Amino acid sequence: MSLKIIALVIYALTIIVFGLLSMKKTKSFSDFFLGGGNVGAWASAFTYGTAYFSAVLFIGFAGKIGWSFGLSGMFIGLGNAIVGVFLVWYLLGAKIKKMSVEMNVSTMAEYLELRYGSRFLRLFSSLVIFVFFIPYTAAVFMGLCYLFETNFETSYIVALIFMGFFTALYMTLGGYKAMTMVDIFFGMIMLFGVFVLIWFTLKGAGGLHEVVFSLDKIDPRLVKTVGPPGFWQLFALLFLTSAAPFAMPQLVQKFYAIKDNKAIHIGMFVSTLFALIIGVTVYFIGSTTRIFLTPENAPKAFTVDGKPLFDVLMPELLLRILPDSLSIILLLVILSASMSTLAALVLISSSSVVKDFYNGFINKSASDAKLTCYMRIMSAIFVFLSVVLAWFRPDSIVSILGVSWGGVGSFFIGPFVWGLYSKFANIYGAVASGLGGLLTCVFLYMWGLSSPEAGTIGMLVSLALNPLVSLVQTKLFRK
Repeated sequence: MSLKIIALVIYALTIIVFGLLSMKKTKSFSDFFLGGGNVGAWASAFTYGTAYFSAVLFIGFAGKIGWSFGLSGMFIGLGNAIVGVFLVWYLLGAKIKKMSVEMNVSTMAEYLELRYGSRFLRLFSSLVIFVFFIPYTAAVFMGLCYLFETNFETSYIVALIFMGFFTALYMTLGGYKAMTMVDIFFGMIMLFGVFVLIWFTLKGAGGLHEVVFSLDKIDPRLVKTVGPPGFWQLFALLFLTSAAPFAMPQLVQKFYAIKDNKAIHIGMFVSTLFALIIGVTVYFIGSTTRIFLTPENAPKAFTVDGKPLFDVLMPELLLRILPDSLSIILLLVILSASMSTLAALVLISSSSVVKDFYNGFINKSASDAKLTCYMRIMSAIFVFLSVVLAWFRPDSIVSILGVSWGGVGSFFIGPFVWGLYSKFANIYGAVASGLGGLLTCVFLYMWGLSSPEAGTIGMLVSLALNPLVSLVQTKLFRK
């Protein structure tokens, strides 16, 4: 049995053991969904960071953005760390925790219903989460399957079935408790792994200076402040991936579950440092795909006419720069990032059906045990639906993620952020900003804009509409 198979089996058994151990401690819906609301600083920091980054970053984003933008792609990693992590924790962390305790809510849809007095917002929120998180989860599965194809020379479909079954098993055991128990383990693997990856990348390229020289020789714009696609494209990707976390339910959930303000303060710095190391490093490595890969030496990463297959670039690159004895590190790094993201997405999506729809509209008196049981069932169903979508590979990973983050961010960012920060925002502004942002995003995407562009504009519209409509409605009502 090869070293890769042995390491993979040990990895899988470790996760299952953690799941079984946490299952014994999972006595209630709060335990399953929020870890009892008493998660410490380090666990929260790592579970936030590992939920933020996944195979979507390591495979899809690093490949496409690195190839297209060159070194300027690292600005996206920097923005993710400063805006998507530090500012989210600094501006929202304590407010979200305080709100969740005072209002006794455990989901974003619950909060919007109570904050604005709108059953419609709760119902529509649960629908948006479930619908738009399916493609996000499918994108993560796609990234993992491309990785398995390269490392194990197995078929995409076999890898997809394996990962789908494994994720469903892991999630139906211990829920959030299982996730937090292994996320520090995941995070440490990721940190160690990216240091190994950057070392061998620089070694293979001949050093940092040689990387810059080689990229400049290929295209001088690849080493400029803004790469070949231009400023607007770079801004759209940076804004989408950095601003959306202010309203992404799977990341907001971490603050419902965190222990207290002291844990938030510590977790803010730990999570930011983690994101800075991971994000900037991975985008840098992605830029070197231009140096290492050509249609001649990596035919699997290109079409017959020489165009790059962006989702295949990173698996091919990393397979080449790492010695066979260390290639398992690559697999474990991306598996670690992806398993945490998958767990967060599955939990949030399942709760949108069980907690927000079923418990909110059909059976308000459902017992705690029944809700926990239904969460486990819905977790398996959601994984199945995501696997089905990933089976068809509808688009590139970057495009799929853009649709998901753009849709969810455009709907939630206006109602959620203004709801936390302003008593002035009202139901009219919330509904207008949520629907207006989402419809803008969907219309622009269908009109032909890229998903990051459509998502960026949709979120900006959502942020602008809530205070504007609230102000107009208030003045009209007073008259």
